[in-house]
Amino acid sequence: MTNTLRFQGIIPANLLPFKEDYSIHEKDYRRHLTWLANVPGVTAIVLNGHAAEVSSLTREERRVALAIASDEVGSRLPLIAGIYTDSTLEAAELAKDAESEGASGLLIFPPSLFMWGARLRPEMAYNHFSVIAKAVDLPIIVFQFPPNLGMGYESDTLVRLTEIPQVVAVKEWSNDIVTFENNLRAIRATGRPVSILSSFSMSLFASFVLGADGTISGMGSVAADLQAELFDLVQQGDLAGARKVNDRLGPLVRVFYSQPFLDMHNRMKEALAILGRIGTAVVRPPLQPIAEDERERIREALKLAGLED
Repeated sequence: MTNTLRFQGIIPANLLPFKEDYSIHEKDYRRHLTWLANVPGVTAIVLNGHAAEVSSLTREERRVALAIASDEVGSRLPLIAGIYTDSTLEAAELAKDAESEGASGLLIFPPSLFMWGARLRPEMAYNHFSVIAKAVDLPIIVFQFPPNLGMGYESDTLVRLTEIPQVVAVKEWSNDIVTFENNLRAIRATGRPVSILSSFSMSLFASFVLGADGTISGMGSVAADLQAELFDLVQQGDLAGARKVNDRLGPLVRVFYSQPFLDMHNRMKEALAILGRIGTAVVRPPLQPIAEDERERIREALKLAGLED
C-alpha cells in the first residue's frame, strides 16, 4: 500500500440532509460538511455511514454523496467512505467507487449475516477484508460492532485483521468498556501502528482515558467541538477539565441514545435543525420523524450543553 495515512483525533460521521421528497439536500449537506471541517481538532470525516442513513442509499447516491463532499471539503480533510453491504464482491466494487470519487480511506461494516455465527468462522471476516484490500489501494478501518449483536469480532480476530497491511485502524464500538479495553490491549500488544478510534459515545471520556487515539462518532455531527475539547484535555492530562466537558456532553448523550436506539440519528438531525445548521430534519422511511415532546427534550439538552441560548 502506498498510502500510509493514519487516522486519529476527532472524526465525525456526517448526517445526510434530505429534502421533503427524500432526495439529497445538496445545499444543506455542503453547509453541514463545511461546519464540520471548520471545527478545530476534526481530522477527517466519515461519509456513507450509519449517521448518513447508508442503508437507504443507492450505489449512485453513495457516489454522489462522496463526490459532493470531495468537492466541498476534500482538499482540506481526508474523507473516509463507509462500505456497507452484505456481499463481499459488492463491497469490493463499492470500494472502487469510493477510491474513484476521492476517498482517502474506507470504513468496512460487517455483513449482517455475520450475526448468524461468523464469530465461529473468523476466516469469513479475514476473507471479506482481504478481498476489499486487494481491490483498492486505500487504508482500511475495521468497524467493530457490539458482541451482543452477534457481529462483533473476537479479540484474536481483530488482531488477525490488523495483519492485513491496509488495516490502519479499528472503529471500536463494542459498547462495553471491559471489551473495549481488552481489544485495545490486544491490538496494542501487536506493536502494529493501528489506531483505536472509540465509537463508545455513551462513555467517550472513559475510552479516551484508556488510550483511544480518537473517535468516529455520529454525535460528532452535532458536537464535534465538544468532543475535540474533551480529547485535547485528556491528551494533556487535565482530567478535571475533561470531566467538565464530559458533563456538558452528558445531556446530549442521554437524549440522543435513549430508547428506541434506532432513533439516535433522527434526534441528531433534529438538533442540527434546532441549531440552524440544516433546514429540516427529514429522514427516510422506515425511519420516522420524532414527536414534538422529544424535540423539546433535545432543545433542552442543547441548552444544557451550552450549544443553544
